Amino acid sequence: MSGAEVPVGIELAGVHRWFQDHVGDVGAADELQIDQVQGGHSCLTYIVRAADGTRYVLRRPPVGHLLASAHDVLREHRVITALADTDVPVAPVVGACEDPEVTGAPFYVMAFVDGPVLHDRAAAERLDIAARQRAAESMIDVLVALRDVDPDAVGLGDFAKRSDYLGRQLRRWHGQWEAADTRPMPGMAPLHDWLVENQPEEGPAGIVHGDFRLGNVIHASDGSVAALLDWELCTLGPPAADLSYLLSWWVDPAGTRADAASAAEGFPDRAQLVAWYEERTGEAARGLDYWLAFHAWRSACIAAGVYTRYKAGQMGAGADDLTRFEDSVEHSIHTGLVAAGIA
Repeated sequence: MSGAEVPVGIELAGVHRWFQDHVGDVGAADELQIDQVQGGHSCLTYIVRAADGTRYVLRRPPVGHLLASAHDVLREHRVITALADTDVPVAPVVGACEDPEVTGAPFYVMAFVDGPVLHDRAAAERLDIAARQRAAESMIDVLVALRDVDPDAVGLGDFAKRSDYLGRQLRRWHGQWEAADTRPMPGMAPLHDWLVENQPEEGPAGIVHGDFRLGNVIHASDGSVAALLDWELCTLGPPAADLSYLLSWWVDPAGTRADAASAAEGFPDRAQLVAWYEERTGEAARGLDYWLAFHAWRSACIAAGVYTRYKAGQMGAGADDLTRFEDSVEHSIHTGLVAAGIA
């Protein structure tokens, strides 16, 4: 690595040996350039550049003690391998390593897919206006493509239970909330109770991405989706879970968060996303208020877990402002209470 500092979570000798054995000649160990991707708050992601300039992406769990079911990158590897020959665009898989001795935890490697990730308005405005509309419409196209994948046909029929999606989610994330180290937030208990008591019927189960938003997609220059990333939260459940999650992150052009990617000129509002989805599926999107409340609650649980990991030093480079991060947990709780009508 030419004297560069090795990122947290990487054992250079082990990673180099794995690449030599599973990828081919990538050069000497000190010729590998490994950089941690900043901005993600879940698994640790690195860009690995071989001596010839070829780039790869390596993902592994955070360092330190984790919840038993959390950050299972091998599940993520299984999903994108299963979807490789479907209409859902995913990065090509290079391989996976189950041996924690190689770099401290299991990991998997995929090919690097070039293209913009629309994290914010500035990134979105690098696309022309027509490409921005295509970026939004292609998100719905991918969502419908995922909805149409038969889990059994791609070897994911046993990936998770097919029933009680909401019950499983409520139990799982409530457990993470209970383990989190945040300040007291009294709105969380009534929101959780409301969600438990008002669960809607779920319908048939399909593959649910679990974190379906602009920030987890690589777009091509024309706005089409080149690869859907970050399958860590994937499970089996109702397609309404992904549609409503996309809506929960989507800021309408007339919204208050002017820095959001979808606030840029050319992006449609949430009503148009729903209309496109209903047109393509021939089904009405029902129960969105419940789902929006659920996603706000789940986001609070996830953010509380991320806050706790940063506080414990498990995420490599620390967050700039942990107090502001904790404030975002409280904001999500308030958003959920409003959606549920119990604020």
